[in-house]
Amino acid sequence: MFSALVKAFAQLSDPRLRRILKIGVAVALACWVGLAMAASWALSHVRLFENSWADTGAGVVLGLSALVVPLLFFSALATFVMSFWLDEVCDVVEARHYPGLGPARDLSWTEVLIASTRFLLVMVAVTLAAAPLYVALLFFGLGVILNYAVNGYLLGREYFELVASRRMEADQARLLFQHNLGKVWLCGAVINLLFQIPLLNLTAPVTAAAFMVHVVQGLRRR
Repeated sequence: MFSALVKAFAQLSDPRLRRILKIGVAVALACWVGLAMAASWALSHVRLFENSWADTGAGVVLGLSALVVPLLFFSALATFVMSFWLDEVCDVVEARHYPGLGPARDLSWTEVLIASTRFLLVMVAVTLAAAPLYVALLFFGLGVILNYAVNGYLLGREYFELVASRRMEADQARLLFQHNLGKVWLCGAVINLLFQIPLLNLTAPVTAAAFMVHVVQGLRRR
C-alpha cells in the first residue's frame, strides 16, 4: 500500500494529471468567487434590521459566513469537478505502469455523471460528518476513530468501484471488494487523510484514483 501511494504521488508531475488538477481547482475557485459576489450584492440590497448598528453587524457576520462556509465545501466541489476526469486519470496511470492491460471499458456519460454525483454526495457527507466528530474528539477522544472508520469505508468503496468497474464485471468487482474489505477500508482511511490536509486535499481526488489503480491491480494479481 505504501508503494502504491508513493507511485501515485510521483506521477502527479505528469502534465495530463496536472491539467485535471488545474481544471478542478479553477472551477471550484470560480464558484466560490461567484457565491461571494452574489452574497455581497444581496447584503448590499437587503436591510435586516431598522437599527443601523444591528444591521451593519448582521451584514458583517453574514458576509464573513458567505466567504468562510463555502470554503468548507471547496474540496468537495473540486472533487466533483475532477471526478469527470478520474477515468482519464486511471488511463494515464495504467498506460505508464500496466501497459499490458490494453484499453479499459469505455464509460458512458450517464455512468460518469452518476459516479460524479455519488462522489459529490460522499464528499459532502464526509465534510459534514467531520465537524461534529472533531468536537467529540475534544471531549471523548473518539472523533478521529469514528471519522476514519466511517469515511474510510465510504471513500475506499467509491474509489475501488471507480477503478474496478473499468475492467471487471459487477459481480467480480463485488467479490474482490468483499474478500479484501479490510485492505480497501484501510486504503480509504489513507484517502480520508489526504482529504483532511489543507492544500494537499486539492490534489486528493487525482492522487486517490491513481493510488487505487495500483491497489486494485495488486489485488487482481493476488
